[in-house]
Amino acid sequence: MDSLTGKKIVLGVTGGIAAYKAVEIASRLRKAGAEVHVVMTREATEFVTELTFREITRQPVSVDMWAKVTNFNVEHIALATLADYVLIAPATANIIAKTAAGIADDMLTTTVLATKAPLIMAPAMNTNMYENPVTQKNIAELKSRGVQIIEPASGALACGTSGKGRLPEPAEIVQYVMDFAAGEQRLKGRKIIVTAGGTVEPLDPVRYLGNRSTGKMGYAIAAEAAKQGAEVLLVSGPSNLPVPTGVQTVRIQTAREMQAAVQAAYAEADAVIMSAAVADYRPKTVAAEKIKKSEDELVLHLERNPDILYGLGQTKAQQILVGFAAETCNVEEYAKKKLVKKNLDFIVANDVSASDAGFAVDNNRVQLYFRDGRTERYPLMAKADLAKVILEKLAALLP
Repeated sequence: MDSLTGKKIVLGVTGGIAAYKAVEIASRLRKAGAEVHVVMTREATEFVTELTFREITRQPVSVDMWAKVTNFNVEHIALATLADYVLIAPATANIIAKTAAGIADDMLTTTVLATKAPLIMAPAMNTNMYENPVTQKNIAELKSRGVQIIEPASGALACGTSGKGRLPEPAEIVQYVMDFAAGEQRLKGRKIIVTAGGTVEPLDPVRYLGNRSTGKMGYAIAAEAAKQGAEVLLVSGPSNLPVPTGVQTVRIQTAREMQAAVQAAYAEADAVIMSAAVADYRPKTVAAEKIKKSEDELVLHLERNPDILYGLGQTKAQQILVGFAAETCNVEEYAKKKLVKKNLDFIVANDVSASDAGFAVDNNRVQLYFRDGRTERYPLMAKADLAKVILEKLAALLP
């Protein structure tokens, strides 16, 4: 049986010279068993005709939002609803920017905005356009929302220059879709708890002790786990990030509140991924009124917070436990000690003193240390991509 048999794929084709490759993509998707529905932008029709796609897919091709209505289905809604996956190839800088901004001004962008199906985009453009900070920011934003980005290839471009920006070959793109479809439900039926963000410990009604965590890593993991079919409980400290689609979220403030939320769901969980930056200490007393400044020093008396992950490790049964070690020195030494002490299956370690990785940025550079002694090191990558790595390793350990 072909790996895409029975899958309905909306193929978005935009106005770049690589649009001609989309014809072969459509053909290969059909050969893999998919039902393909093509949506073209007006600009795309300057490079390849609607007729070509109609003959390849044996399906109507959508271009005009204002075309004559032949049935009572609103077309972009119908396409958005039927899609198992939406693939945009080539994805120009323009469509990437509009999708990141939520603009819906033609058939393709309205379909994208209306669908709940996974979105896969294959950028193709001039190297300078691709490397432009605005484009990179838009791509990072899309990745943070769970959009799959197929990295462009390097080589000679139609504009006469050479560099990164070429659309990958159709066979590679279709293989990406097939691999994504195969792995998308690897966590179906599994219950996973993810903690994210920092906890805050009040000093008085105004001030608190906290840390620099924004929750980006944990939210990326929760989003990816939900996409892979898991039932996800996200226990989140204060964060401005949007709740990922399909994820149940419990908002907390303090370490003890996080502990209570995790323990309440722990017995039925298949795995816990503790990516939150939990405060180790809390003020011994919390002032009922705002503490007023004086000429003297302010002395704070702190007491230990519960070690949530240690407690889970002491009582775990079937659960897979994954911890994080955010360190500023001796990363490997401290990570391996935590792995053993907290009875973890593996730990994700990183140096948060690095300016391009760690807290409050979209990228991370990590090492994974496993209970069986294995070590895996990963280069700087988007947190959305790292989430896939972590969940792939987790899935391999599940019984």
